[in-house]
Order: sequence, then C-alpha cells, then structure tokens
Amino acid sequence: MGVSKRQFLLLVLGTALAGTASAHGPSRLKVELGIDIAAPADRIWARIGNFQDMSWHPAVASSSGNGGNAAEATRVLVLKGEGNPTIEEALRRHDAAGMSYAYKITKVDPAVLPVNNYASTLSVVSVGEGKSRVSWKGAFYRGYPNNDPPPEQNDDAAIKAVTGVYQSGLDALKAEFEGGAK
Repeated sequence: MGVSKRQFLLLVLGTALAGTASAHGPSRLKVELGIDIAAPADRIWARIGNFQDMSWHPAVASSSGNGGNAAEATRVLVLKGEGNPTIEEALRRHDAAGMSYAYKITKVDPAVLPVNNYASTLSVVSVGEGKSRVSWKGAFYRGYPNNDPPPEQNDDAAIKAVTGVYQSGLDALKAEFEGGAK
C-alpha cells in the first residue's frame, strides 16, 4: 500500500507544524484593573493626566521627561528603593478630552519589572455624580523571552509585578481623593 504524493506532503507539513508548536515562545499577557473613586473625573484627570508627572504613584520617587503630553514624549521614572532603579517610557497617545493616555516602556531592567514589550493605557471615566472609575490596563511579555524562564521572570512573575504596580497606584489615588492612609 503506497502513500500518495499528497498524503506524503500532508504528513511532512503536519510534522513540521507540530515541531514549531513545541518551540513556541512566550504568550502576550494582559492585566486590567480598575477602581471606583468618590471624586469627579475631571479632578482625578487633573492629578494623573500629565504624562510627565507620576508623583501620585507611591513607588515613584521622581519623574522627568521631554515633550509634555505630545505623542512620542518621553519620561524617566526613578523608583523608590535600593539603587533608585529607573523605567524609561514613551507616550503613544494622549486624549485630554477622553481622559486617557497610552504609553509604552522603552527601557527597563527585568530585575526591576520582569516584562518586555509593555504597552499600557490609563483612563478616567465618570460613573455618576461625583464618582469616577480609573482603569489601568496593559499588555506585555514576560521578562525572559525564551523558553524555560527563571521563576523571577516567568509569566506569573510578570503578571504579579504589573498587578502590584497597578493596584498600589489605584489604591493611592483612592486614598488621596477619599481620605485615609496610603
């Protein structure tokens, strides 16, 4: 019983595709968090809407940059902690009327934040009289781009780190606008 040329090609193609599936690298990961705050959206946006100023985030010691809120503006965040690690970012889009901006990380040590190819959006919407929702969402790859990452740079570590950044920032905003300790 012979194998036809078509069957042979399908067998070769199937084998080749199966081999590439096992060599697959990391998947794009996503985190999206939001928090409701008892304050008008425009007041919250006035606090977080300037790409150059991230002083509202408790992990940020200082920020500086160039370009204001124009596309491709840059900023460097100096983080609190040993050695004052930094994260460099670039603004992709700023929509003051829509109260949102999108940015990307252009340089970060994976020991500081275990991510690669990170892009994020921060936005504020009104959800009623004097109430707002702040949303922060991001998509990224884990810090270690190849197969078999070390535990501190795997998918779980990347998701945990980004979730921690978002949650601490959102919690700080809520405390600032509603009172109470940060």
